Amino acid sequence: MLLFPAQPFAERVSDEAYEDERAAAQGLGLSTALLDIEALLEGHLSRALRGVKAAEALAPALYRGWMLRPEVYAALYGALLDKNWQLVNTPAQYRHTHYLPESYPLIAAHSPLTRWLPAQSGEEIDPAALDELLATFGARAVIVKDYVKSRKHEWNDACFIPDASETAAALKVIQTFVSRQGSEFQGGVVLRAFESFMPLAQHSKSGMPLTREYRLFVADGQIISADEYWEEGDYPAGAVPLELFEAVGRQIQSRFFTVDIAQHTDGQWRIMELGDGQVAGLPERADRNTFYAALGKLI
Repeated sequence: MLLFPAQPFAERVSDEAYEDERAAAQGLGLSTALLDIEALLEGHLSRALRGVKAAEALAPALYRGWMLRPEVYAALYGALLDKNWQLVNTPAQYRHTHYLPESYPLIAAHSPLTRWLPAQSGEEIDPAALDELLATFGARAVIVKDYVKSRKHEWNDACFIPDASETAAALKVIQTFVSRQGSEFQGGVVLRAFESFMPLAQHSKSGMPLTREYRLFVADGQIISADEYWEEGDYPAGAVPLELFEAVGRQIQSRFFTVDIAQHTDGQWRIMELGDGQVAGLPERADRNTFYAALGKLI
């Protein structure tokens, strides 16, 4: 079964953001159901899953929808088990790819230098510890994010730090990021070395520099989708070294996840981050039917 979010206040209608994906799945004969995401976030599990019929015996399920905090995912996982549906990733597997520090040791050799400072909220961040974190990067440029997301579309104000050694300016960017994340802040502050990647275009709305990036979906150790990340810009023809990332992917403690990669200006391919495949967006240029035909084999 594939579980999609319902439209807010219309539990029998697909959320329009996932309508095309659900239609593709149904067109291939895959079983689908709808989740009341608002009820889930409010902790009303039985109401959230009132559109899901119990299975006669334990059966596989896969969620395709909005990002969930690990504790919310764990609650959903347990509630579905009560109906004999087992999500493809356990709560531990979900957290493993959802929170960057959890999986970073496995991708460090192929990823920008990354350091982090755990904190549950902006108020918990120790300024002295943040100074030490910045110092590990010297005068290098860095980007700031939390354990899950950056504010890359607010590139100059809340993402990019040109020189980590200019502490006052760096702290201003970090503080702006944390403030704007508000209640969405997760895990702590993450700093990543900025690397030069092959340019693609400049984002038409935010002005953020777009680089040659791809999103790979991996299911049971096999890459089932490799698509251009951005819908803007002209990607050149050329093969991505999928074998390399399949080898790395086999070390990741998850059955279904994403690997976002970008090409460095020296020609090497780098891993930007991982994500749980259930809550990662499908690139606009990806073929929905091909994706769900492959995904159907997982469930």
